[in-house]
Amino acid sequence: MPRYDFRCRSCGATFELNRPMARANDPAVCPEGHPDTVKLLSAVAVTGATASAPAGGGGGGGGCCGGGCCG
Repeated sequence: MPRYDFRCRSCGATFELNRPMARANDPAVCPEGHPDTVKLLSAVAVTGATASAPAGGGGGGGGCCGGGCCG
């Protein structure tokens, strides 16, 4: 289940909630009970073989899209 980060505008607390993607934009109440919160943009960590692959996909086809449109 995805984890979403929130910040309370009233007290400044940051907190995480696990919820289904279908409820990603539902309002959240901070642990102190304040209803004025905002969902934060989270960075996603990518690990594994794909993360260490060289740019261009190794096929010699021209980068991110394989057709040379990025160059």
